Formats: sequence, C-alpha cells, structure tokens
Amino acid sequence: MEMRTIEMTNADLLAVLCGPSGRALSTRPLSEVFGIRSARQTSFIAGEERTSYEAQPQIAAAKELYIRAMQEDMSSTGIDLASPSAASTFLCGRIGGYEHEVFMCLWMDARNRLIAAEELFRGTLTQTSVYPREVVKRALVHNAAAVILAHNHPSGEADQSRADEVLTTSLKAALALVDVKVLDHFIVAGNKTLSFAERGLL
Repeated sequence: MEMRTIEMTNADLLAVLCGPSGRALSTRPLSEVFGIRSARQTSFIAGEERTSYEAQPQIAAAKELYIRAMQEDMSSTGIDLASPSAASTFLCGRIGGYEHEVFMCLWMDARNRLIAAEELFRGTLTQTSVYPREVVKRALVHNAAAVILAHNHPSGEADQSRADEVLTTSLKAALALVDVKVLDHFIVAGNKTLSFAERGLL
C-alpha cells in the first residue's frame, strides 16, 4: 500500500520515524526538532536519499518532515532573495524526484515570507500545461504580493527552453495586472536547479 506522507500529520510522521514517543515532538516547531535555523545550512537534502524514499517509510517520513520544516522556516523568516539557495533546496526536495512534470508556485507576502507552496498543474514525462488565468486566480486566493514559479524536468537537465521563457514572460505580465511580482522561476532537475533571476531572464 502506498504511503502518502503529504496527507499525514506531523505527529503521524514523527511516530513513523521515531516510534510512539515521536508524537511528543510534534508540539515543537519542526525547524527546532531538526535544528534548522536557515534552509541554507541544510543543502544536503535532495540527491543521494531519493532512491530509497519510496522503499523505506521512515525515509519518506523524514523527507516530508524536512520539507515541512523548511517551509515553516521560510514562512516565519522570509526568503533571502539575494541568495536563492533556500528556495532552490526546498524545491529540489519537493519536486526534484517526480517522474512527471509539475508546475508549482511559492506564494509570498510583501516581506517575502512564504504563504503557501502550491502544486498547480501536473503533466507527463516531458511537458505540462500551465494556464495563466488559473495562476492569477490562485494568487488572488492567497492574497499574495509576490511569487516564485517552479517546474521540474524529469529528464535531469536543468536548462530552460524557449517555451519556458515564453511562459515566464506570459505569467509575469498576467500577474502584474493584479500587482503580484514574479521574483524568480526555477527549473528543477533532481538536485540541480536553474534560476531565471540569476541568469538575467526575468
């Protein structure tokens, strides 16, 4: 039976990892449980463990808790846009291991604190369809001031295509109409990322 860690509570995941005594840890912030002060300090996340996540429930639980801890940290302290490694590491952990393409948004408030990390569209091995109208609707639902866009390349190649550039331009224009700023667009391939902002493509 497939273990859907994303649907489990923090207490359930800690119990899988640590046994019944792990439930008591759920009263503490996950960033404290894992000793995280900044996601930039824990860049080991994505690569070598991924092959065993699905095979070992304990590892799957640890991965999900780790991602949630990073999300909690970004929600409370904000994302350092001068160094996009925090968002990059988070995205590698969330979508880097998928075998199909997904498009997601990191919605943020005016202080660049994370409001929500939301997977909006799912596709095939090589492509996914993204609808700017739906992205704008979700921005309004979250009352977001800014967003980091992201999608993965299951092929393992973290290079942008012309279609990626066109999509980014289209989304940037659509979101500008509702005063939501596109801060970056990441392409994620396993534990590698490409930042449009760093490449000067925004």
